[in-house]
Amino acid sequence: MLELDLQLATDAPAPSEEQFRQWCTLALRQRTADSELTIRLVDEPEGRELNHTWRQKDYATNVLSFPADVPDELLDIPLLGDLVICVEVVEREAKEQGKELEAHWAHLVIHGCLHLLGYDHIDDEEAEEMEALERTLLAELGHRDPYADDETETTPN
Repeated sequence: MLELDLQLATDAPAPSEEQFRQWCTLALRQRTADSELTIRLVDEPEGRELNHTWRQKDYATNVLSFPADVPDELLDIPLLGDLVICVEVVEREAKEQGKELEAHWAHLVIHGCLHLLGYDHIDDEEAEEMEALERTLLAELGHRDPYADDETETTPN
């Protein structure tokens, strides 16, 4: 079972809680245990502040993943962590990259959830594994390959 805490810290339009739940459930289905996570939707000032504080980058990014730091003796709790998504950045990227807005949202939520599961894209081999899984999951939703058209596109964070 998925326990999702959706926090709206912006007035910008965003997908429904049902959509977020669908995308998270899909991304987390390989996990057999229950899952708890928070998704916080923010505006650019908060996104920029968080990206600066945690990644030393002075701009708002699309998605930040904060995996739960759970002590070993508590590893069986379902807490995965938090995703922070900057709504304005998601909208701007979708428009600039010629992507359907819903598909871009789905991609970033799935991408963030995979980070919470321990996937990464620091080296090429890990990036290929993560991107292949993202492609598969998005195809199940009927969305096209988010990496198909732009080899220079930066990977979400």
